[in-house]
Amino acid sequence: MTESIAVLGATGSVGMQALEVAAHLGIRVDAIAAKRTIKLLEMQIRAHSPRFCAVIDEDAARRLREAVSDTNTLVLGGADAILEMIQLTDADTVLNAVSGISGLRPTMAAIAANKKLALANKESLVAFGETVMAEAARRGVEIAPVDSEHSAIEQCLRGNRHEDIRRLILTASGGPFFNLGKKELDSITPREALAHPTWTMGKRITIDSATMMNKGFEVIEAHHLFGISPEKIDVLVHRESIVHSMVEYNDSAVIAQMSVPDMKLCIQYALTNPGRYTSPVNRLNLASVCTLSFFEPDKKTFPLLPLAYDSIKRGGVVPAAMNAADEAAVELFLIGKIGFGDISSAVCEATARCADIKSPTLEQVEAADAEAREYVYGLVR
Repeated sequence: MTESIAVLGATGSVGMQALEVAAHLGIRVDAIAAKRTIKLLEMQIRAHSPRFCAVIDEDAARRLREAVSDTNTLVLGGADAILEMIQLTDADTVLNAVSGISGLRPTMAAIAANKKLALANKESLVAFGETVMAEAARRGVEIAPVDSEHSAIEQCLRGNRHEDIRRLILTASGGPFFNLGKKELDSITPREALAHPTWTMGKRITIDSATMMNKGFEVIEAHHLFGISPEKIDVLVHRESIVHSMVEYNDSAVIAQMSVPDMKLCIQYALTNPGRYTSPVNRLNLASVCTLSFFEPDKKTFPLLPLAYDSIKRGGVVPAAMNAADEAAVELFLIGKIGFGDISSAVCEATARCADIKSPTLEQVEAADAEAREYVYGLVR
């Protein structure tokens, strides 16, 4: 079990829940990091007394430094503050909940520092998964997935042989627009798209759930995390969000992990596996659920899911470009610059024009990210 933790992205949804879980388990919080939300950071410093706090925005770091001058927390500021903090902390686990491609370098830094990595940053595996997993294996670093789907898969795999896996089955809620057609999606507003039926998440991941792009990302992550070819990774829409994912074995047995939809359970398992401890999550009452339903995803209406499978086959920098294009398109949708249906169109266009660069360097991944992002912004201009 983790004894001390560094939480990157501490002011986001996953980061705040991670601090709650750490307090519940009595895990020492040695370091926290965020971009610029200093009021919340100050509250977290006073509540958890970390030795270090990294703030990307230098002006925000200066103001936080003044606000917590009466504490023993060292506030680091600047673009490389998180990387510096990872070197300084004695935490045995780094939980990376940083949003976006900016979480990739902290992932590599945590691996280089031989820290256990509780990974909630999708981009680390979507954009650079082959290298991340290879470097972690070379150093003997454990990567514990924090996403509910990958946490579920890891739990279903425990105690079984890898060669006995027939397929992984990732479940998807279907978002708020399940059973709608393409024409009906054109008039969707940001407010409607942010109304997720079962999960409370950040804005981008909520929109990605509505377009099923998020499930495409999870297929890529599962491919890297578990060493399973994409042909053996299926997606089923499961509206109740009780079954978080399943593994089918060669003998046709299917093992599923079930719980109420609450990220704190996934976070806790990442910090305590293989141990199981009392958690702050409500118990599952199956009698009250009554029905568990499953449906094939509508890949014609939601083309970003098949696009993700195609990006795995192309490999190289293509998944990074797809991710960047999606982030830019979601941003434009949320500020009213494009329609909901335009998200898929923009991402497909940007991904199609991406160059095929195999075995890319980190710099090439970041360049592909920037180019795809700029292309999507250019569509609006």
